[in-house]
Amino acid sequence: MTWTLPEPMLTTPTPRPDLPPGMAAEPKWDGYRALLSVDGGKVELRSRRGTDLRAAFPEIVAGAAQLRDGTALDGELVVWEEGRLAFERLQHRMQRRGTGAARAASEWPAHFVAFDLLRLNGNDTTSWPYRRRRNALESVFSARRLTAPWTLCPSTTAQDVVDEWLTWGAVGMEGVVYKRLTESYRPGARGWLKYKPRETTEAVVGAVTGTLAAPRTLLLARYDTNRNLQYIGRTTSLTAAASSSVAPLLTGASGAHPWTGWTFSTGWGSRKTLDVTLVQPDVVGEVGVDVARDSAGRWRHPVRWHRPRSDLSPADV
Repeated sequence: MTWTLPEPMLTTPTPRPDLPPGMAAEPKWDGYRALLSVDGGKVELRSRRGTDLRAAFPEIVAGAAQLRDGTALDGELVVWEEGRLAFERLQHRMQRRGTGAARAASEWPAHFVAFDLLRLNGNDTTSWPYRRRRNALESVFSARRLTAPWTLCPSTTAQDVVDEWLTWGAVGMEGVVYKRLTESYRPGARGWLKYKPRETTEAVVGAVTGTLAAPRTLLLARYDTNRNLQYIGRTTSLTAAASSSVAPLLTGASGAHPWTGWTFSTGWGSRKTLDVTLVQPDVVGEVGVDVARDSAGRWRHPVRWHRPRSDLSPADV
């Protein structure tokens, strides 16, 4: 009987960075969730939603030769470039196949950061408590002397280590995940906790979706060291109150605008173009963001608009 990969166990957000009693912490990687199985010489590599990833990541499939038959892992696919996790490289790799995928694997090799063990020597381990699965996962790495593309995700029960991990935003770490030491692996259940640090900062409004009278989202900018207005990210959908408060402050662009001729996509990895209205870049707002950024410094996830900052000028941002 062929063993099949289960649905991945999922997380739910927590507002507190403190390590809860009876739980272990792991870094939250900025990559693609993936599950891998080696069964009867056949390799499976699937995304969180079940997409077959083997053609896009041939080096991971080839690396499975290091694993014993009857092994299954849960983890994160990441690409490391110039001292940081490069999510945008990972996105580009998702579209490659054949010789293109092989070339991309050479240029931007992926690693599989393993953080859970789902099967060992043909035995299903999902019913084991986290502590036992973790010890067995560490034994797999040491006994098999695994090398690239395999990486063992760190795990800790020490708050000072968690505090250090939460300072790693500059290299692409998104936060931490907390897992109960006595809990089994529950496919599809949101049993783990996820903490992502957020910060409050300022940005300039450079364009909007919707209309000037009723903006839906705001396209945000900051000035670089050469005083060029650089796109930095887009807000989530504004509440009715937020839209009403910012609309009177906006003025449609007149004459030259730093973003004239630019196009903006609806989201990361999407080719669909946003319909935007450029505005005079003279409105500053306070926003909430998480630490995930791409190599150009743009916020990778939607931004939360807090309020206009009429006390600040764009030159301050």
